[in-house]
Amino acid sequence: MAGPESTRDPRATIVDAAARILRDGGAGALTTRAVAAAAGVQAPTIYRLFGDKDGLVDAVAEHVMSQYVATKSARDEDPEAGRDPVGELRAGWERHVDFGLANPDLHGLLNAPGRSEDSPATVAGIRVLRDRVHRLAAAGLLRVDEDRAVSMIHAAGTGTVLALVGVPAKERDPGLSGAMLDAVLRTILVDPGRTPDTAVTGAVVTFGAMLPEVPGLSDAERAMMAEWLARASARLRDRDG
Repeated sequence: MAGPESTRDPRATIVDAAARILRDGGAGALTTRAVAAAAGVQAPTIYRLFGDKDGLVDAVAEHVMSQYVATKSARDEDPEAGRDPVGELRAGWERHVDFGLANPDLHGLLNAPGRSEDSPATVAGIRVLRDRVHRLAAAGLLRVDEDRAVSMIHAAGTGTVLALVGVPAKERDPGLSGAMLDAVLRTILVDPGRTPDTAVTGAVVTFGAMLPEVPGLSDAERAMMAEWLARASARLRDRDG
């Protein structure tokens, strides 16, 4: 394994080797010993560069995701993405599910029970989702607070991938992913015929999203207003279940 690879960045060599092992052998084959052998390095090198196996998995996730994004053609992108917050969320949901189905073992490792939620791959994904949800809130479209919306979408998306991965490809329900997202959206988005109660919730959520942009407030006043809105949001969440 020396030869040409000896001139490469050892980190890149290790990540490439780990990605190949994961793709060809599945999660069970991804061991530190196997990766070290495939990359032509000693096991301590992996620990020095990545800290532990979770660190290596995060690096593989970043690598595989960048390849996945680079190979997607423009025609695969949702034409509504970026034009409206709901269309953008739908496009992001579809990409998440497609990526999970294309990389089931990696998706399983990233969402394994007990894995730290502070891992870079998880944090990056949640950050993107939070940005999309915030745009929904700023547009006055949310009927639940942003934290609950993020949690519901994340849980539903992860569960959808796991459910589909557990079924042979030919037997999968092609409409399941869209139906799951629609079910979540019916719960978190305002209804055009909303009642006064849901209108209040929507107003609180929207005002909270736009609070950083409200002019004429001191930092102390802004912090106090944020505390009031958080308290109201919590009370509304308890009321609505």
